[in-house]
Amino acid sequence: MLRTIKYFFYTFFTAVILVSCGQGETLQRYYVDHQEAKNFISQDFPLSMIEIDKSNFTEQQQEAYNSVDKLNFLGYKASQENADTFKSELSKVKAILSNEKYNDLMEFSDKGNKISVKYLGTNQEAEEIILFGSSPDMGFGIVRILGDDMSPDKMITLIEAMQKADIDKSQVENIMNFFN
Repeated sequence: MLRTIKYFFYTFFTAVILVSCGQGETLQRYYVDHQEAKNFISQDFPLSMIEIDKSNFTEQQQEAYNSVDKLNFLGYKASQENADTFKSELSKVKAILSNEKYNDLMEFSDKGNKISVKYLGTNQEAEEIILFGSSPDMGFGIVRILGDDMSPDKMITLIEAMQKADIDKSQVENIMNFFN
């Protein structure tokens, strides 16, 4: 009997370890592992910290804005000295985001840099929205948008509105200075 119980626990824990190892690295784990690493910057802030003129928002954009609680930013600064590390870290992030659990939402260019937007969740509700952009000259940045009742469709309209919005750069000065 004791032997059967030991065998059961051994099998159970082996299965748990194999299943958890098979899931690969997550974006959240990548954030945690790199938030204080060399050449990285990490900053969390509530959306309310970024002042945006919402007077021209549509009802859909306003709903999307109100569904967001906070933003998590992780950036890597590229330089000639860390070109190999930059390529390696960029490959890791791209591999994580290529997982089928990350749904494509949209892509756009901003000042010549390609930005991809993905989400975790269903077509009706996103658990998390991810903005990812990279530049060989500057590095890369990932923004995790976290909130409640976030609709992927409404988030598209919000992102489009925020691209046109006049955002006070001093609110994200710490991040901007990191890449300069």
